Amino acid sequence: MWRLKTLRHKASGSGNNLEEFKLKRREFEKALRQARRDRQLISKRLLQNEDEEEDEEEGSMETGSAPLSPEQVREMIRGVQSGGEEKQARLASLRKALRNPESQLTFIKSENSMHMLIGQLSSHNAQCQLEAARCLHELSHSSHPAVGQACLPAGPYLLTYLSSQSTKLAELSLYTLGNLCPDSAAVREKLLAQGVVSALANCIRNQRYNLAVVEAVGFTLSQLLQAKDATEKIIPAVMASGIVPHVISALTPDPEFGYGTAVECTWCLHYLVSSNLDNSMLIAEGALSRCSAVLITLGGAVAQGNLEGGIELLIWPLLRCLGNLLVSGGDVMPEDTRLLAALCVFSQAYLHLHPALSRESLWVLNNLTAGSSGLCSGLLLLNMVPILIQLLSFSKGINSMALRVLGNIAHHGIVYCAGLTQAGLLTALCATLKMAEPEVVILSLEVLYMLLSSSPPVVEEFTRLNGVPLLEAIQYNSEGEQRVRATYILHHHFSSFSEVESLSS
Repeated sequence: MWRLKTLRHKASGSGNNLEEFKLKRREFEKALRQARRDRQLISKRLLQNEDEEEDEEEGSMETGSAPLSPEQVREMIRGVQSGGEEKQARLASLRKALRNPESQLTFIKSENSMHMLIGQLSSHNAQCQLEAARCLHELSHSSHPAVGQACLPAGPYLLTYLSSQSTKLAELSLYTLGNLCPDSAAVREKLLAQGVVSALANCIRNQRYNLAVVEAVGFTLSQLLQAKDATEKIIPAVMASGIVPHVISALTPDPEFGYGTAVECTWCLHYLVSSNLDNSMLIAEGALSRCSAVLITLGGAVAQGNLEGGIELLIWPLLRCLGNLLVSGGDVMPEDTRLLAALCVFSQAYLHLHPALSRESLWVLNNLTAGSSGLCSGLLLLNMVPILIQLLSFSKGINSMALRVLGNIAHHGIVYCAGLTQAGLLTALCATLKMAEPEVVILSLEVLYMLLSSSPPVVEEFTRLNGVPLLEAIQYNSEGEQRVRATYILHHHFSSFSEVESLSS
C-alpha cells in the first residue's frame, strides 16, 4: 500500500506527482514570500552610503523633501552642466531630491536630464562619477515602469563598472541593475543583450573575496532568475557563464560578515534547481554536498540555541535546494546521519516560531528517507523516531509530513516496524486516526497496515489499545479512500473477530 515518493517543491510546479500538493503548498509559498518581503530580500534594494549615515546622525537627511517643480529640476540640471567645483555637491543634492517619487518622474521628463546624468558616468572626476551612479540608483528604486525604461541607456556604463577598481562603485552598480531587472520584460531583454550575465560572472570571479560585492551579485542574479521566462531565456546563459561554481562556494556563511551573501546565493541556486532543467550539472558542481554540509553546520548552531541573526533565512532556501536536488539526484544521496539530526533539530526548534520551516525540514527528511534503508536505520539508531511521533499532534501539514517519514521507515520491513512499535507509534496512530484531516487519516491507515503486517504481536497490541473500534468507525462514517483502506485492514488483520465478521457480512 505504501507508495515511496520523494516530493518535488518547485518555483513553478511540474509533473503529475505534484498535483495532490499544489493547494497545500500555496499557503506555504505565501508565507515564504512574506518572510522574504519582511527582510527586503525580494524587493528592490536601496543602498545607503557612508556620507548619508553621517548626515542621518546629524539629522540633516532630506528624505522627506517636497517634490520639485519642473523649473527646479531644470535649474538643478543646468547647475550640474555648468561644471566647476560645486558639481559634486549639486549632484549630491540632486540625488537626495530624487528620493521623492514625483521628483523622479519630473526629472526623467525634463529635456536632456538623463543625457546629462549618463554623461557624468564617464566623467574624469571619480567623485562626480560616483554621485551620478548614486542618482541612477535612486531612480532604479522607483516603482514606476517609465523610470526604469529611462535608466536603460546607462546599462552599458553600469555593466562596465562591475569591473571597476572601486568596489563601492561596483556594488552600487549591481544593486542598480538588480533593481531594474524586475521592471519589465523589455528592460530584462535589453540588459541581457548588453551582456549582464557574463558581466555578473566576471564580477563574482574577480571579487570572490569581497563578500559585500558577492552578495550584490547574488541579489542581481536572483532578480533575473525570478523572471517568468527565465527557464528559456536566462538560465541557459547562466549555466554556460561559469558563475555557478562561485555561487555554490558562497553558500557557506562567513562568521564575521554574516548570512547575507549566503542567503542571496542560496536563493539563486534554488531558482536554478527549480527551473525544470537537468540538475546533474549542479550536482556535479557539488551543490548537493555543499547544501548538506551547510545545513549540518547550521543544525549544530540551532541545537545550541542560536536562533538569532536571521539564520532561518538561510535555512529556508537551503532546504528548498536540497529537497529538490534529492528528487533529481539519482544515486547521489548524502548518507551522513548528522543531516538527519539537523533536520530533526529544525523541525523542533521552529515548530512554533516558523511552522512552515518545520514542515519544510520534514519534507526534506521525507525525500532523504524515501528508498534509503540506511538513513531509515539512522533515524531508529539515533532515537529520532520519538521526535517524529511528537510531531503527529501538530497540524498545518506537519503531521502528514511526519507520517510520510514514518511510513518510509515502516516500508523496510519487520525490524523497522518493530523499532517503530517499541517507540510507541501504535498509540500515536490511534490518535491520528481520530483527526479531522482526511490526508492524515489515510496516511495513518497506510502506516498502520505496514505495522500490522509485520508481526502478529503488533495486531494483538493494536487490539489491546481498542484500535479496532476506530477502524470500524472510519469504515462506516467516512467516504472514499479512508473507508476503503479501513475496510481493507479490517478484513486482512481482524477477520477472526466475530463482530467484524458479522459487520462484513
